Amino acid sequence: MSNARGEEHPLISVIIPMRNEELYIERCVASLVAQDYPASRLEILFVDGSSTDATRAIVRDYCSRFSHLRLLENPRRVVPTALNIGLREAKGEIIVRVDGHCVLAPDYVSRCVERLQRTDAANVGGPMRAAGDGWLAAAIALATSSRFGIGNARFHYSNEEEYVDTVYLGAYRREVFDRIGLFDEELVRNQDDEFNYRLRAAGGKILLSPAIRSQYFGRHRLRDLFRQYFQYGLWKVRVAQKHPRSLLPRHLVPGLFVLGVGGFVLAGTFSRWARLVLAAVGGAYLTAATVFAARAVAGRDRRLLPATVAAFLCLHFGYGSGFLAGLARLLRTRGRLWISGR
Repeated sequence: MSNARGEEHPLISVIIPMRNEELYIERCVASLVAQDYPASRLEILFVDGSSTDATRAIVRDYCSRFSHLRLLENPRRVVPTALNIGLREAKGEIIVRVDGHCVLAPDYVSRCVERLQRTDAANVGGPMRAAGDGWLAAAIALATSSRFGIGNARFHYSNEEEYVDTVYLGAYRREVFDRIGLFDEELVRNQDDEFNYRLRAAGGKILLSPAIRSQYFGRHRLRDLFRQYFQYGLWKVRVAQKHPRSLLPRHLVPGLFVLGVGGFVLAGTFSRWARLVLAAVGGAYLTAATVFAARAVAGRDRRLLPATVAAFLCLHFGYGSGFLAGLARLLRTRGRLWISGR
């Protein structure tokens, strides 16, 4: 692997936005310092959003032992601001974005660099391989790895190397940020989605490669999962307002489903036919959810079946109700910035 100046290993900057990640951050940091990429050609920047748990102490300890690790401050506490703080400090020719609740394979950075140098992609990344500590977190991981649960977002389930619309995390050529700008700091959620849309609109390609391996530790409570996907749906409306062509059919389905169910619930208070339609739709949905959950949990703990069905409900109703709330906010604000609505 060599860059334009003939160096064998280009300088890499890894940026990790984090806030209150004490459950997972040590595993994340340990996987970063265990990379097979030369430490002398690697800088790792942790950008902390005023954590109130042990996250900062854990990272500080590693920084005291490894000179290529640094801890930066993010007073605004949101992810896009953290990413931009890291980008302004980064010296690398390649920027690798990492989450504080993921664990990287030892060759993660090397694989990213190799794919960027071998192809004409501007951003490369691997699939999101969800994992969970405990049976409920494991059920949530299964639901978020299912096409029924997550739709046609290929980075959740694909096992093929292919060009896609977005990837999990991502490793970017530095020139991309010089050309199209930084992350949109208004977007509390979906900032990767919006940035990758701009990248593609500017002619950049995004490569998904299963050889780029990591594990993602997601939510371990259903209410947190619902809230997460509510926010994804909410902020997707703002992304779509800025970039209408970024809106795909899969983004509309949960909102239409929630709207339809809600409409039949209201109509059912005075219409027997509405109650019958609601029962039919609800029964069909629960049957499909149970079938897909059974496929996902085959051979595993039986408790995972009802928990996976419940996780499907959180994903669909969370995203759908968030999308509808986003539309309502759009009408209410008439397109003004949503920053006050975090």
